[in-house]
Amino acid sequence: MTGVDEAVAGELWLLDPAVRTSRTQAARLLHPDFVEVGASGRRWGRNDMLAALPGMTGGDPGGPRYEVSGMTGVLLAPDLVHLTYESVVEGRRARRSSLWRRDPDHGGAWRLYYHQATPVPEGTV
Repeated sequence: MTGVDEAVAGELWLLDPAVRTSRTQAARLLHPDFVEVGASGRRWGRNDMLAALPGMTGGDPGGPRYEVSGMTGVLLAPDLVHLTYESVVEGRRARRSSLWRRDPDHGGAWRLYYHQATPVPEGTV
């Protein structure tokens, strides 16, 4: 599996309700220096995200799920992958960008280092 493939798998895994509700599983995927700028504009650190993730949209197995389209990835360096894609949840679209880094302190696993979601206004192509 390439770094891009591993990053894509990790990104999709983070959208799974079973992972979102498990601090242990989510923590394996988030880099210690993780930062997110959410679609709301809020900046999240790793600990804040791990605490909030179970209650966020997509965490309830019977609730709304993220629909992902157009995910592509580029290997920027041997230990850095950039992913871009669109998501829709509860009718809200967002364009997303993620940076995944290989973490030598975590067995060389790929972990999410940075994520940003930008809302897409209704009617925008």
